[in-house]
Amino acid sequence: MAQTRPSVQELIRRRSRAGFVGRSAERSAFRANFDTAPHDERHRFRFHVHGNAGVGKTFLLRELEQIARERGALTAYVDDSAGSVPEAMAEISRQFAAQGSRLKDLDRLLAAHRERRHEAELAALTALHTETEETGGPSAGGRLVARAGVVAAGMVPVVGPLAGLLDPDQVAEGAGRLRASLVARFRDHEDLQLVLAPEQVLTPVLLRELSDAAAPWIALFLDTYERTGPYLDPWLHTTMTTDRHGPLPATTVVVTAGQRPLDGSRWGGLADFVTDLPLAPFTEAEARGLLAARGVTAEPVVEEVLRLTGGLPVLVSTLAEARPADPDDVGDPSATAVDRFLKWERDPARRAAALCCALPRWLDGDVFRAAADCPDEDADAVYDWLRSLPFVTDRDGGRLRYHDVVRAPMLRAERRRSPRGWAERQRRLARAFRDWREETGAGRDTGELWADETWRELRLAETYHLLCAGERDALARALRDFVAACDAGAGVAARWARALLDAGQDADAEETARWGRDLTAALDTEGVTTALGLLLRHAALDAPTQARARVVRGDELRGAGAHAQALAEYDRAVALDPELALAHRHRAAVRGELGDHEAAIADLDRAVALEPGDAWHVALRGEHHRIAGHDAEAIRDLTEAVRLDPTAEFAWASRGATHARAGDLDAALADLGRALDLKPDYAWALARRARVWRARGDSARQLADLDDALAQSPDWAWARCERADALRAQGRDEEAVADLDVALALDPAYASAYASRGASLAHLGRPAEALADLDRAVELRPGYVWALCRRAVLHAAMGRQEEARADVERVRALDSGAAQHFSDTDRAVLGSVLEG
Repeated sequence: MAQTRPSVQELIRRRSRAGFVGRSAERSAFRANFDTAPHDERHRFRFHVHGNAGVGKTFLLRELEQIARERGALTAYVDDSAGSVPEAMAEISRQFAAQGSRLKDLDRLLAAHRERRHEAELAALTALHTETEETGGPSAGGRLVARAGVVAAGMVPVVGPLAGLLDPDQVAEGAGRLRASLVARFRDHEDLQLVLAPEQVLTPVLLRELSDAAAPWIALFLDTYERTGPYLDPWLHTTMTTDRHGPLPATTVVVTAGQRPLDGSRWGGLADFVTDLPLAPFTEAEARGLLAARGVTAEPVVEEVLRLTGGLPVLVSTLAEARPADPDDVGDPSATAVDRFLKWERDPARRAAALCCALPRWLDGDVFRAAADCPDEDADAVYDWLRSLPFVTDRDGGRLRYHDVVRAPMLRAERRRSPRGWAERQRRLARAFRDWREETGAGRDTGELWADETWRELRLAETYHLLCAGERDALARALRDFVAACDAGAGVAARWARALLDAGQDADAEETARWGRDLTAALDTEGVTTALGLLLRHAALDAPTQARARVVRGDELRGAGAHAQALAEYDRAVALDPELALAHRHRAAVRGELGDHEAAIADLDRAVALEPGDAWHVALRGEHHRIAGHDAEAIRDLTEAVRLDPTAEFAWASRGATHARAGDLDAALADLGRALDLKPDYAWALARRARVWRARGDSARQLADLDDALAQSPDWAWARCERADALRAQGRDEEAVADLDVALALDPAYASAYASRGASLAHLGRPAEALADLDRAVELRPGYVWALCRRAVLHAAMGRQEEARADVERVRALDSGAAQHFSDTDRAVLGSVLEG
């Protein structure tokens, strides 16, 4: 069958499609690329469009997408509504499916990723209630996970804002502890990778299904790259230039668009494969062509548009949409492009709505009704019209945003036209957001609210509008909220700082803008700790707010391992606000980490006195009593904690461990069993119950519980050492050594693991290695009686009587009941050494 040739009229329609005018060189270069085979050196696999805001990058990208579709390409367009690589893949899959090409395996894995990520978020929120170290108390790793708030791909919570405070060993330790906390949730390796490194699992599947796609070309368009590039660009570079994830089909073309050129350090050596497309404002000819295509041809009007827009495509298009016929006051120097556009709009309801709806930073139907001066009967129609405007984009799941190039002059025009009217409309919007915030937060405490993204966004919008209205205490309140935002995470703090900057610029409030700039710079360069330091030095904060800021700053420092600095911050917080229970509780935590459990108990005494009904305060005090060896006090507090909160698995487990140490094995089993009923994957409770089984001589159950604990937390060195001891007791020394190898890889300064491995190596007839391990154990802990006993026996077995005698004497000096540490077999080996 003969192929149908397009008509002249069809070709003209294609070339002028959707009124697209200009950028002919860019379009031609892209179109010609499809006529060049992938193996041809002239073919390009990537195009990068870049230029300032409003220069028409998105318009061009959409046009290039249409050109690709005309060539039979399977296409997908992704912008910053996709906040991660997996979300970008999901959008690609959705759009491919709409074109008849399902990526079924990718969709299945994406669904699993979303489910596992949700589980990881739950794990992060409960991390502070999970005991992961023999010494008791919430571990540093647990706090890092909890403060992360969300487990992103490959992210260690302390990396980023706190990276400047950490050395590589601290980063590695944080990564290991984060991984351990997630393994407690995910037994399957692929599930774990879907949380920790989703690209490693998802990308090979994407590439495989792209290779199977029945299309001559595949074209991916990645917009707003100034926002998406930080996470998409490394992935894209790896995918396009390495075989790490598998082959990318040679018929794939990627087009990115952002405000900045490509990263030269990453793409600079690939010029032969990338076409750079810098965009400048329209030439006069291009701007006139666009206006003519929209029916705007009257010369005075065209000249006014050219003068006001400077050729910026988004403004030229905006003004052309109204098809003005009369410039009216063309010579007015105070006019702006937006003023002219709205003046030409005949419908007063639409004009008022467009101006009013520039005030909020984002819109949905509810915000539109709160902002717009629009009769109720016209609201739906006007809102639909507003959504159709070329400078209004639909992002963030249905939220509308004005293009900055248009919104900024609109705000200036409104503020200058009627300063009092501007302030009143800002107050009205602030009241609307306040009402929605109060409705969302009804019946919940402050800590819970700040963890709720919806509530935070409403409070942030309320704060922005109060700042724009110039309310007397708005800046002070915003800075107080910044402290709570820092506690919610660096990302939340950055949004708060940005709102300050935006409000200062939009309302021409220099002090507010300065705070926004300074806090944003501090967060970007040094992190939360530095930003809070800036606030504490220069803001006029009341004492309670200063105290809260000191606590949050202390938490950041503690998470980075800077315990002495953290303690100093908590001391200042307590001095500023002695009634702040949080300060006492957090100071107790850092004192416990420094080994001062008596001081920690004193702090928790104060926290309990201030908030007597708080089960967590009481449970923590009981745990510190347990660690300090105050069994009666520990039982008292932990019993009270489970009375206050019968679902507190931490308190049940801690009380069970206390009973075990006191020798009440039945009570220990009952409490630890209750903790595991509440949380079946509670690794610490499993390991503690294993010790109870050991005391009862039930080695099978002991090993079963340790196996389960390590299935949850395979990187838990203490549990590895516990299982090794159990295996050695059964004569399974090879397996014991394997566990101890892992324990020492996780914690190279673990004295008990060296001593245990030395004992097993001695049993296996490897005396030189055994002696090296026992020497290292004694070096790390000079008063380690058990290790000295094992070494004394080993020296005697090796015929080194003097060394054996020296170790026995050290044991006797350390422990008057030294004989109990030697078995009958030991005594037979030591012989006269022990008798002497």
